[in-house]
Amino acid sequence: MSNIPVHVAGGKYVVRVEPSLLPKLYRQLRPLGLAKRKLFVVTTPEIWALWHKPFLASFPKGKDAPCILFLPSGERYKRLSALEKLADELVQAQARRDSLLLAFGGGVVGDLAGFLAAIYMRGIPYVQVPTTYLAQIDSSVGGKTGVNLRTGKNLIGSFHHPATVLTDPKLLATLPLRELRSGIMESIKAAVLGDARFFAWLEKNADAMLRGDVDALAYAIRVSVGIKARIVSADEYESGQRMLLNLGHTVGHAIEAATQYRALRHGEAIAWGMIAAVRLAAARAALPANDAARIERLIHHFGPLPRFSATAQRLLDLTSADKKNRSDTRNFVLPVKIGKAIVTSDVTTQELHRAIQSMMQAVRETGA
Repeated sequence: MSNIPVHVAGGKYVVRVEPSLLPKLYRQLRPLGLAKRKLFVVTTPEIWALWHKPFLASFPKGKDAPCILFLPSGERYKRLSALEKLADELVQAQARRDSLLLAFGGGVVGDLAGFLAAIYMRGIPYVQVPTTYLAQIDSSVGGKTGVNLRTGKNLIGSFHHPATVLTDPKLLATLPLRELRSGIMESIKAAVLGDARFFAWLEKNADAMLRGDVDALAYAIRVSVGIKARIVSADEYESGQRMLLNLGHTVGHAIEAATQYRALRHGEAIAWGMIAAVRLAAARAALPANDAARIERLIHHFGPLPRFSATAQRLLDLTSADKKNRSDTRNFVLPVKIGKAIVTSDVTTQELHRAIQSMMQAVRETGA
């Protein structure tokens, strides 16, 4: 068991990483005053079908069962229309300001349920119980919540930190391998921007993680969360250091938008975005060639990365709408060595275009 603290201006909370935590869920929630609170759970039908028995078995006999609210699976449901539907269901189920919301699912569930908690009756507490690797190491930590618009990802949302994050690596046993591979790309990102030793560990333990080794996955989750927790604690609202977490995301989000969020998993798009960032940094001679080769090699080891169709110009145009850009500057995260990245605002349109063209050449050459 590991408890990883996250300290922010509004308070502090703990990310608990523990195999076989789900059967102990009620005990973990009890310090939040669950005996006096009505519990509402946002999940998907697929996750509930897989895990409802150990989830409900954790509650003592005679305890009122939680109210389950279902969100259809898929990024396309991370929209205001789904949010309004769930809010109406909370009202009909008599959820009050002292109710507790629990997000039980992957990143879409966590982001949308967190935003629902942020705005329902001007804010109610919520808990994250992430069920995918990506959600366990990334989206469940840091308080970012939101939904997508047709014009871009996560353009409507708020910062609303969970009361706690409860992570059970054994929930990954039913995760499709492609989803696991996709999620691990965010661990690579964390290692590139903040921990060279962890990067070397990933190189040595990649096959164990892909086999689903619980100990290896639990270790990677703990370290990845620790890196993000350290950055979020230093910069809650993405005004400085937290922008480092966007490594690969400027181009990655453009890829997702260009493919209508259907061709690639989130981590796959971010992986291609990291390759673009690596090639831009290498072209500037800001990143040693050996480090650039190691990063790309590790990304492809955890692949295969799928191909997708888009023009470099279309992707470039979509990056201009990225919410990380301010005024006329183009903010961009560049790796400068394994274990360190910087935020720069002087990336020109021309050099980003060249980096995207180079990445698209790699897309065409991949066998996936």
